[in-house]
Amino acid sequence: MGGLILPKNYFMKVAVVGATGLVGSKMLQVFAERNFPVSELIPVASEKSVGKEIEFKGKRYKVVGMEAAIAAKPAVALFSAGGGTSLEWAPKFADAGITVIDNSSAWRMDATKKLIVPEVNAAALEATDKIIANPNCSTIQMVLVLNPLHKKYTIKRVVVSTYQSVTGTGVKAVEQMMNERKGITNGPMAYKYPIDQNAIPHIDAFLENGYTKEEMKMVNETKKIIGDNSIAVTATCVRIPTMGGHSESVNIEMENEFELQEVKNILTEAPGLVVKDDVGNFVYPMPLTAFDKDETFVGRLRRDETQPKTLNCWIVSDNLRKGAATNAVQIAEYLHEKKFI
Repeated sequence: MGGLILPKNYFMKVAVVGATGLVGSKMLQVFAERNFPVSELIPVASEKSVGKEIEFKGKRYKVVGMEAAIAAKPAVALFSAGGGTSLEWAPKFADAGITVIDNSSAWRMDATKKLIVPEVNAAALEATDKIIANPNCSTIQMVLVLNPLHKKYTIKRVVVSTYQSVTGTGVKAVEQMMNERKGITNGPMAYKYPIDQNAIPHIDAFLENGYTKEEMKMVNETKKIIGDNSIAVTATCVRIPTMGGHSESVNIEMENEFELQEVKNILTEAPGLVVKDDVGNFVYPMPLTAFDKDETFVGRLRRDETQPKTLNCWIVSDNLRKGAATNAVQIAEYLHEKKFI
């Protein structure tokens, strides 16, 4: 789309719900970078932010409330304002004919809603899908690696441990970490414990089975996105004091034997992935590698020498971009390409 002169009807009104938050702001950035055909932006936020101004592609737009956003009749609304807001308002937008792409966990496991990573399962989308779920950030980056391997070798079991950025929690968590680094002890606390120089094995609420909601999201969402409930997934999710993105150590047991070079070739050719795997030259992905990039990076590819047909790898992605904003915008791009919006 870059540089093209497009007819007026090619453009559309676009709403971003939660436009003043970390992910909402990143959505605006990604829309601008990818030159998505926005004729008018409708930034939406809570009542306390109504009337504030947002800048987008050189123009300033006033933040509005939910009812005003619906009345403006955007073609698509990207939600990043929490599960409660999505449960209440996404159906109202959908009833008004507005397609909703929701970044919260509200609709992900709803059997009537599609859970989409465009490189994996965009083809499942139809014009009648008015509420579309954006997966958990940690799940998105993992399934980009798992899906091409599953097609070739059939995955039996996945063991994943995550090392997740404070940006996944939000502005308050970033502020807590930065305050701790400055020695400020009376600032806002997003976590029960200090995060700087620490690792907290607790993301989201604990469930009766001893796992957290974040861990079970990875278990359940992976199966839904790939479309195979037989894949066994177990996860441990950890918050660490980084900002560039989420990292994952993933152990993948396959039904069929593989050659390591073939695995590298498959992942190199897979959309959305960049293989960085040359340990002899200290080349491997890190949060700094992924920061502010749309690609997901994979490296440290090696056999698990304790059992056959099992691969170890390390996956890194910017959780605010591919893990949230970029994936949502890519869904919108697909819908637009198919003329569903």
